[in-house]
Amino acid sequence: MQQINAPTSSIPAGLVTGIGSLPFTSPQEALPLIMQYCPQAPHWPQLPRRGGREGFVFQFLTPLLTTRLLRLEGEKAVFATDSPDWPAYLTEFYTLYLAAEAGEATALDYFALPREAAVGFHAFVEHIAARGPGAALFYKGHQAGPLTIALQLKDHLGRIAYYDDQLRDLIVKSLAMNARWQVQRLGALGRPVIFFVDEPAIGVCGNSNYITVTRQMVLDDLNAIFDQVHAAGGIVGVHSCDGIDWSLLYESKVDIVNLDAFDYWQSLLPYAAEMKGFLARGGFMAMGLVPTNPAAWQQTADTLLAHLSNVYGELAARGVHLPTLKQQTMITPACGTGLLEPELAVHIYSLARQAGEKFSREVAGLD
Repeated sequence: MQQINAPTSSIPAGLVTGIGSLPFTSPQEALPLIMQYCPQAPHWPQLPRRGGREGFVFQFLTPLLTTRLLRLEGEKAVFATDSPDWPAYLTEFYTLYLAAEAGEATALDYFALPREAAVGFHAFVEHIAARGPGAALFYKGHQAGPLTIALQLKDHLGRIAYYDDQLRDLIVKSLAMNARWQVQRLGALGRPVIFFVDEPAIGVCGNSNYITVTRQMVLDDLNAIFDQVHAAGGIVGVHSCDGIDWSLLYESKVDIVNLDAFDYWQSLLPYAAEMKGFLARGGFMAMGLVPTNPAAWQQTADTLLAHLSNVYGELAARGVHLPTLKQQTMITPACGTGLLEPELAVHIYSLARQAGEKFSREVAGLD
């Protein structure tokens, strides 16, 4: 059993945060919404409607582009394994990685989020630096996960990067150092940092169509990122909006497990025993309680909390200690809102805050 090192005990029950993406093209539109509805754990906004430069290649893998390990072919990025200079590119990247891992600040900055590809991050940092933390107890960062990315990227022959040990290692190490950089940069603003790895593709583990994706591969890759978040003093979570084998995450070094608890809550039930162990070591459940689709219009904070009460009743019937589970629960939307209409995104964030506040009062015995 892995031991949690980050101070999850400092997280209050019912803490509300978002997953990351919002349906705006300007951070000046996104930040007021985040600060209003996630005041205790604001996150930087990812803005996919700004176009391809807000995607994972430019945001999180820029070092692979800069060292020419990745090259652009039209709108696609491919690994340049056919280049005669490939060994030199590898040497340059690993030299930078080892220096960053050893704590060399200049090398770690090489793995930063570029301003032109993550305007929301830099606007968030500047907003906090200018106006102070307000009610914030934590700041939240995020990135796409290694499995999700490596199953999309290919080499020059069209072979999927995940199945090549070297290419997967490059992706994992680039993400790990980006995570460490984010946690250090956000932490310098004066609050502890929660960092989510968004890994929707984790559901392929155990799928018969992906038999070469092993449990150990997924654990090793995620733990490599978790280690860097912990090394920087952060609390690390994983977001997945599918019904998966949750025991995989409970077994990892993750501190927070985040799921779509509106549509996929039943997937938790077969792993109730493993959840007990996760909670016992201080792990938190971040319940994606608010659906991120038009069904949210039919919900209120009370209907959402009634749903959560039913979910927790089912888990308690399977041996999960209910007071512990409630004390170690966060509230989020079910997923990101970047592809929704702005009015719906605002409604979803409003519901999350209302539900989180009511849940917090209930746990504290005030309701």
